[in-house]
Amino acid sequence: MGPGPSDVHPRILEAMARPTIGHLDPEFIRMMDEIKSLVQYAFQTRNDMTMVVSGPGSVGMETCFVNLVEPGDKVVVCQNGVFGGRMKENVERCGGVAVMVEDEWGRAIDPNKLDDALSANSDAKIVAFVHAETSTGALSDAETVARVARDHDCLTIMDAVTSLGGCPVKIDEWKIDAVYSGSQKCLSCTPGLAPISFNDRAMDVVTSRSKKIQSWFMDLTLVLGYWGSHTKRAYHHTAPVNALYGLHEALLILWEEGVENAWARHLDNHYRLRDGLGGLGLALLVSEDQRIPQLNAVKIPGDVEDAEVRSLLLNDFGLEIGAGLGPLAGKIWRIGLMGYSSRMRNVVFCLNALSEVLGR
Repeated sequence: MGPGPSDVHPRILEAMARPTIGHLDPEFIRMMDEIKSLVQYAFQTRNDMTMVVSGPGSVGMETCFVNLVEPGDKVVVCQNGVFGGRMKENVERCGGVAVMVEDEWGRAIDPNKLDDALSANSDAKIVAFVHAETSTGALSDAETVARVARDHDCLTIMDAVTSLGGCPVKIDEWKIDAVYSGSQKCLSCTPGLAPISFNDRAMDVVTSRSKKIQSWFMDLTLVLGYWGSHTKRAYHHTAPVNALYGLHEALLILWEEGVENAWARHLDNHYRLRDGLGGLGLALLVSEDQRIPQLNAVKIPGDVEDAEVRSLLLNDFGLEIGAGLGPLAGKIWRIGLMGYSSRMRNVVFCLNALSEVLGR
């Protein structure tokens, strides 16, 4: 019950144990088509350029940046936690210029600050932001951020690693241009795969670049020959076949539950955890109107030793929760309620274990 990976559903583990077939086998190609449709459903998009990158969420992030950012491009990066900082690194490694819009860790992105930054940088090309900041538990208003970006004729790159499957993500409705996520959080699959989606506006930028994309492996103009909607697939790389079996099953589970029902389940279990933590005298870092339901940042009482509590929970109860990162290290615990881990029995188990350990 940390910030990811979450518990993996038994159906997914069973699927991953099936015999490995070739990555160009007709049955595997058929499954790739199903995965594409299911990822479109999860993202709530009809983007044709929707696929899965063979690598963790960080590779999904880099795929977005290396395809859209050319040397000299100005990118406005919203940072309210660790992962906005990683976006900055990606911009600079692509030869771009990062303009930082910073908010306090534990707070959502302030759209007014973004608007001011874009007004002062009229030559900006892209706005990059984290929807659900895993390091703090803060959820930003993606629809508003995207609207501000469009008002200044900028593309958007959105990190949905923690939000996909756990709270509303509506790529088409919000008009997000490029988005990436990960398999190991609210989808409850194993780590190592990154669903992504680019709309036509973003793909026009990819296909009209003046310079070659710096990464061969993540060059979408090449990968589309494998993942695109073609009758014949061109070999690009050896896909992680068994991992994709698992993601296919994970996406089927989400489809069977219904994405709106999954959002509601995560929120309901968040409320149960919130109320139980309050009964233990523990408070959450993020204000209620800006919280990620599936990632709960809990303030550590001043007389409690962070590492000792987490060690006792792990060794005595088999329960893993996350530590704080950066300036929040030693100040918060991060309790995940993601995917298959977001169950009432887990909430009760976590609260009872915390009560016992804190009582010691």
